[in-house]
Amino acid sequence: MSDDTIRLVTIGRIFRRRWRLLTVLAVVGALLGYGVSLLVPARYTASASVLLPGAWEERELLTQAEIAASSVVVDRAASALGWTKVSRTELREQVTAKATDGNIIRISGTADTPERAQRLSDQVAQQFVAFAARISGDSSDPEAAARPEALRQLVTQTSRRITELADAAGRGQSVESVQTRTELSKLRTTLQEAVDKLVQADPAANKSLKANMVVMGPAPRPTGEAPPTRTQLVVTGAVLFLLLGVVGHLTALRMSRRARTGAEIAAALGAVVLGTVDVPAERPADRPGGRGPKAGIGRLLALDVRWDVPAPSASGDEAGRQLRYRRVHARLRDGLRDPRRVLLLVPEGDRNALRAAEQFTAGAEGDPQLRVAGVPVAGPVIADRDDESGAVVLLSPGSWTTGELAGIAGACADAGHEIVGIVLVGTVQAGPAKSAGRSRKAAAPAVAVGADATGSSG
Repeated sequence: MSDDTIRLVTIGRIFRRRWRLLTVLAVVGALLGYGVSLLVPARYTASASVLLPGAWEERELLTQAEIAASSVVVDRAASALGWTKVSRTELREQVTAKATDGNIIRISGTADTPERAQRLSDQVAQQFVAFAARISGDSSDPEAAARPEALRQLVTQTSRRITELADAAGRGQSVESVQTRTELSKLRTTLQEAVDKLVQADPAANKSLKANMVVMGPAPRPTGEAPPTRTQLVVTGAVLFLLLGVVGHLTALRMSRRARTGAEIAAALGAVVLGTVDVPAERPADRPGGRGPKAGIGRLLALDVRWDVPAPSASGDEAGRQLRYRRVHARLRDGLRDPRRVLLLVPEGDRNALRAAEQFTAGAEGDPQLRVAGVPVAGPVIADRDDESGAVVLLSPGSWTTGELAGIAGACADAGHEIVGIVLVGTVQAGPAKSAGRSRKAAAPAVAVGADATGSSG
């Protein structure tokens, strides 16, 4: 697994170099979401509001919301509606209720048409109010309900008696009679206020007040579908497949075993890195194209373009690139005790390394002489050592796994070749051609992919 930190630049590189593939994935996800929307029927939701007058605690409102969506209320609504194609179990799943601000219970019903959704929510609201009123009436004690009236009658009789006592005290002929009448009047007023407060605080009276619920008009007929709508499903499918494509690329990068750094490559091949040379990055038109529908789809989606390598850096000119080749050649010559012929191994399929090998051999002057040989990565076999002083492996970083590089090192050991160095190949932005020498095609040596790689050295 790669230990490289996944940065935003990596995600940006995925979108830049795999935008065609990601676009196709998004379209496929959108089509899949559209197909799901055809299988899932449209749903509509209407809501009716029920006002609960009086003082209610929060837990009481939650209890009333549970009652509104209970099976008893929904079953009563189902019986009143008489829908034969919808079972009561399904109907319970289509009804919800919640308590909102202002002592309001909002009852929502979902159905396949706006009209049925409106009827469902209205009927559940009506059945809830009726059920709450019946519960309040059944639980009331007749004796408890009669107590406030009996108390009022007793207070009325007491008031009359107080009036009689006030009349008996005289019409104010003396100071004592005036004081007595005043005290009796205060007593009557205080008694009446106490009775009023007692009646207001009576639980039975409060309960009767709370049971007087009101449906706040019919539910508005819905004008749009309930989530998830067809548009939401299409957008969700497109976004989901797009994210899956990005996550798949990142997962492949994290799980990749390809050697990307010089240290990893040197450890796998058991040699030192002599240096890095550059080749101009290939244009899309210059890339080789296979045959068949698979190759055509790969070119169409740009699957033949590496996305997990950094963008090519800017290049100076051809002279600067040739200077790098000469320096690497000089390091190779200085590191050999007997600089004669050197086998330049290029893994098959590494086009950048092959192009670098062509420039390497074309620009090499003096010893050691370089003989290019292609080596298959799967089951590598190299020709036995003849008069070579060693082998140099020319490859692109990030193209081969450590196991594949170890296989090349083992094939060199079996053939008697000592790996004396490694040359890494990078890509740069192609600049304007300034040299007037031989073209690269004219200077290209014959690469030993067949006989030289497996058998003879001639």
